[in-house]
Amino acid sequence: MKLFFDARWTRTDYHDGISRYTSGLLEGFSQSNLPVTAIICDKKQLKLLPAGIEYILVNHPVSIKEPFIAKKLNKLGADVVFSPLQVMGFWGRRYKLILTLQDVIYYRHPKPPTNLPWYVRTVWRLFHMAHWPQRLLLNRADYVTTVSKTSKKYIEAMHLTDREIGVIYNATSMAIKGESQVSPGQNTKNILYMGSFMPYKNAETLIKAMEFLPDEFTLQLLSRISPQRKAELETLIPTGKRVVFRNGTSEEEYASLLATAHCLATASKEEGFGLPITEAQTYQTAVVCSDMDIFHEVAGNGALFCDPDNPKAFADAITSLTDPAVRTDLIAKGVAHTAQFTWANSAKEIWKLAEAIR
Repeated sequence: MKLFFDARWTRTDYHDGISRYTSGLLEGFSQSNLPVTAIICDKKQLKLLPAGIEYILVNHPVSIKEPFIAKKLNKLGADVVFSPLQVMGFWGRRYKLILTLQDVIYYRHPKPPTNLPWYVRTVWRLFHMAHWPQRLLLNRADYVTTVSKTSKKYIEAMHLTDREIGVIYNATSMAIKGESQVSPGQNTKNILYMGSFMPYKNAETLIKAMEFLPDEFTLQLLSRISPQRKAELETLIPTGKRVVFRNGTSEEEYASLLATAHCLATASKEEGFGLPITEAQTYQTAVVCSDMDIFHEVAGNGALFCDPDNPKAFADAITSLTDPAVRTDLIAKGVAHTAQFTWANSAKEIWKLAEAIR
């Protein structure tokens, strides 16, 4: 079987969510010795993809040539093409096509990412004002996938496709390497937040929770943030409490912070998966998160769950982790649960699906 993987959304500088998902799945194919050909549009993308991967070079996915990409893939003998998004040219295709809808967040929160050009933000908002445009995209495929059972449930409830939906889980490429790595589980009293600062991510609750925590705790906000959003959140910091805006961290810094953190916390109100939870559990770090379906699926019984609108509940959960017995038990459950989420497992699921529909 000739399986092609659309990797043209891979970045050339540093990973974002879809870029990391692409790279991780292709890493899983390499680990599993499953043959796959990556479709790229810039050779610079190769530096963020697994070394030695087979690839073809084609047009950019938003090029005027995109509607006709199937002609080239037909000539190359593609049996199945997998895309980590729901947008890909398809006219004249003779192969099976698998498209992915990562989540339905932007139907509930239609405000687009602020880093996009104004005209893209306009189209984005208009697209998510109705369900039929998404149906048109997804129904072009032979099969649709998403990243969690929870997302699948929401997609089905919104009737966004008539196609069968499968789950290809997200995972983490992070792993504790070498004896020089800081021992996991050391407690620095750092509370880590990794994620964007979109309103639905609800970083506000974590900042407000600091009012109810001892002064020894520090909230570390790890992701990049705009000056305007930072100024908004700074007004919420309780007097005398430590909240650090790191404005981005390297993977090495992130790993070190996870390995020594008191916990990772998120009060997000919407997620398609929640990768930072898996990353934390991989690093034997305790997790405190919102009480919602997706986090129960991703964290299992290896997290403490709180009302995302209740800062005091988050503070109480974080404080409870100062009890060594509570902390040790939670970490052990998290490590056991997160073991199922691997790129190799997800790559094998794609391969099985491709064989079934080819």
